[in-house]
Amino acid sequence: MAETQAGIGYGTLFEYSLNNGGTWASLAEVTNITPPSDTVDVLDATHMQSPNRTREFIEGLVDPGEASFEMNFIPGSPADVAIRGFRGSGRISCRITWVNGTIWTFKGIMTSYAPAVPTEAKMTATVTFKVTGSLVSTPLAAPVNSVLPAISGIAQVGEVLTAWEGVWSGSPEFTYQWNADGVAIGGATSVTYTPVVGDIGDPITVTVTATNLVDDTSATSAATLDVIAAA
Repeated sequence: MAETQAGIGYGTLFEYSLNNGGTWASLAEVTNITPPSDTVDVLDATHMQSPNRTREFIEGLVDPGEASFEMNFIPGSPADVAIRGFRGSGRISCRITWVNGTIWTFKGIMTSYAPAVPTEAKMTATVTFKVTGSLVSTPLAAPVNSVLPAISGIAQVGEVLTAWEGVWSGSPEFTYQWNADGVAIGGATSVTYTPVVGDIGDPITVTVTATNLVDDTSATSAATLDVIAAA
């Protein structure tokens, strides 16, 4: 019997765009998302000669319904300001990136922004959109790097270098391989690396491998300056 692929929603991302998908911004501290849910109108097509005096029906238009999310309400926060700015903005591009990397993109008109401020519980807010038009589902693809990994720190014996993985699509997990003058350093596979005497004179790079359910992809940072001896 196949093992279940069920999962929790932690890590799901809700984003919006005010320029038709040119740039996207996420909304912080979203706690629950209700995605669009299609319903199909059913039209009564019964006529005088319907067989057996039985009603007949045909499919009508598809109603994409509503989409909503709940969030921690923080008055004056960037999320609060952004959402209040949705009023009068017309159709807003929205997208939900699920934890497995699948993306749902749709357009919606914000119809409600409802904060709740209880006496003895956290403040929350619910944002509701009327969805307009069809939802587009983009399946999970192999990770794609859009901004190369980078290294912070001083290339000096005894000084800690830290890798930044860069920017990737596909909701991947990351592994690291540090290199001296382009050659992999044995055992140097954590997010940090401390140069040793044997690295003196060599530039250091880090290769980041991004892996998701589809495939893995690697990208290498720019090189540091040549490693120098300890001060």
